[in-house]
Amino acid sequence: MQLTSFTDYGLRALIYMASLPPDKMTSISQVTEVYGVSRNHMVKIINQLSRVGFVTAIRGKNGGIRLSKPGETIRLGDVVRALEPLSLVNCHSDFCHISPACRLNQVLHQGVQNFLEELNNHTLADMVEGNSLLYKLLLVE
Repeated sequence: MQLTSFTDYGLRALIYMASLPPDKMTSISQVTEVYGVSRNHMVKIINQLSRVGFVTAIRGKNGGIRLSKPGETIRLGDVVRALEPLSLVNCHSDFCHISPACRLNQVLHQGVQNFLEELNNHTLADMVEGNSLLYKLLLVE
């Protein structure tokens, strides 16, 4: 299984925000600069992260983006679940004639659930706390 670049950069953006001091605002431009990704792509990602409640976005002169809750409460599996299209195979009967008898979809579904459960054993805080090399790479003071 490979995550989409949307989810990948969504996780990276959250890690960046989690590495900042609590309640410090940053900007989409800053996140795009750190990761070298298209601003348009990051705008879509941040909008989705805001819609699902992981990011607070404030417009205006003193606006910016930040985590909407502490990194300790944001589980990685929940982020992936909110960003990633998790349907691994197309089992619609118009597409696959063995779907009425096939057990593959059940096995893949269980595998995805196990994957997400494992990710939920880790939070954003786990990714940044005590990670001095990460802070250097992100140029976070």
